[in-house]
Amino acid sequence: MVTVVLLPVKDPDRSKQRLAGLLSPGERTQLIWAMLEDVCAAVRGCRLADRVVFVARDPEVAAYAVGNGWEVFRESVQVSESRSVDWASRLLEEQGAQAVLRLPADVPLVQPRDLDALLDPAARGPASVLVSSQDGLGTNALLRSPPLIFPSRFGADSLQIHLREARLRGVQVRVKKMPRLALDLDLASDLARFRSLGKGTATQALLQSLGVGERLAGLKRGAHAGS
Repeated sequence: MVTVVLLPVKDPDRSKQRLAGLLSPGERTQLIWAMLEDVCAAVRGCRLADRVVFVARDPEVAAYAVGNGWEVFRESVQVSESRSVDWASRLLEEQGAQAVLRLPADVPLVQPRDLDALLDPAARGPASVLVSSQDGLGTNALLRSPPLIFPSRFGADSLQIHLREARLRGVQVRVKKMPRLALDLDLASDLARFRSLGKGTATQALLQSLGVGERLAGLKRGAHAGS
């Protein structure tokens, strides 16, 4: 079975807008790159992926992928993550891929063993595996075999929407809880939680260098003062 890890990467200078109250635009871009390095460290250690493919528009992101010896599907425009993922999955299926794992670029705790556990055909079982987000509402990883067995629907409440899409097509789906994959860094509260868990990561080193702990404490004091 030909298996692919697919990383859709949004333009770094347009990402993580919900952290604007805590990080400047330049700092958010640095965060994107630090998280990407941590995620890619896990990908480099993954044993069961036959191919690694980025789908991206940004030339620096494309160059980073090529520098790691991976493939890039270049986009001329980014409309939505779902469209990017399904466009790339269609191309991969046409090229003979039998299973595609969409992996987000903002889960810096992920480890190689997490990816191998998802890609292992003997352990996987059903045609699709969904890894839920920390709040149980989102989809933090999506494995589909075949790659377009149902459409992707990333966004608000995507876990239930993906389950509905699968049910409509009679697709067997397994939902997994994987703590390291569940923690994506979108909000200040995510950064606060990550700081106690991310020892040794590039993301943790960056947050420390930026003094994010002190900023989070300041936000907390301000919230208490205003209550």
